[in-house]
Amino acid sequence: MDEIFDTIIIGGGAAGLTAGIYSSRAKLSTLILNEGAVGGQMVLTEEIANYPGVPVTKGYMLANSMKQQAKSFGCKIKSNIKITEYSLEGDVKKVTLEDGRTFSGRSVILAPGGKPRPLNIEGEERFKGTGISYCATCDGDFFTGKEVIVVGGGNSALEEAVALTNFATKVTIVHQFDHFQAFKHAVEEAKNNPKIEFIMESELRGFYGDETLEKVTIEHLPTGKISEMKTDGTFIFVGYQPNTKAFESIIELNERNEFVVDSEMKTNLKGVFAAGDCVAKKYRQVTTAVADGTIAALSAAEYLRN
Repeated sequence: MDEIFDTIIIGGGAAGLTAGIYSSRAKLSTLILNEGAVGGQMVLTEEIANYPGVPVTKGYMLANSMKQQAKSFGCKIKSNIKITEYSLEGDVKKVTLEDGRTFSGRSVILAPGGKPRPLNIEGEERFKGTGISYCATCDGDFFTGKEVIVVGGGNSALEEAVALTNFATKVTIVHQFDHFQAFKHAVEEAKNNPKIEFIMESELRGFYGDETLEKVTIEHLPTGKISEMKTDGTFIFVGYQPNTKAFESIIELNERNEFVVDSEMKTNLKGVFAAGDCVAKKYRQVTTAVADGTIAALSAAEYLRN
């Protein structure tokens, strides 16, 4: 018979890896299934300076440390796989992969994370990868010596704009409001950087060029005036969409397609828990994902004991 795991964790980001650490350390047979590279949004973060006990680190380094820690306790990890079917009702839950393999578990923790939210404007699909990016860590080096635009006004937008100044000669932040939603230190760091300029109360309306992105149009919201701006690239940081589409008919979601959970990270299905950026909550940080993963794993362990 196929092995039945105590816990199957869907997703290998901060929440999923933390759940794997706690679950496997509790001597529960644990499997993490991750559709991409292990690490989630951490891998896309150039620098993490607010993780308790770790002064400054690279996102991919923190992710790798979590991965190795989980494996050291016996957690099995399968990455870069494609999941095609979930059967989450009943005492034994099943997950089926594209290649036909099926994995069973007595409990499941859903931590699929999220993906960058697009602007959904003219030219965006066309220039993805040829001028438009959603990851400064991944693509910043391609814009060495060039001028780029950053769209957004939260922590990610401002922090990544600062990171991009290590490559670009000029970074222009375009934001729809007259103020930022980021923490004060992030705002001050961006404003104090001589390579960064700001266009406030404005939104991009289109991307244009031939083989690669060459210019954008920008609307000044108070006046409605449309202007053109030449650019070598645009980085978009306007939030994330939860990766929950596969669970629409299975797990209760809210109006933002986030998992609805209680204080113990329980979903509406018995033995199914959720954690990380995919659950309904206000703040999304590595530390909040880690907290969610901890609670979900402990709750799953208690469920299995009972």
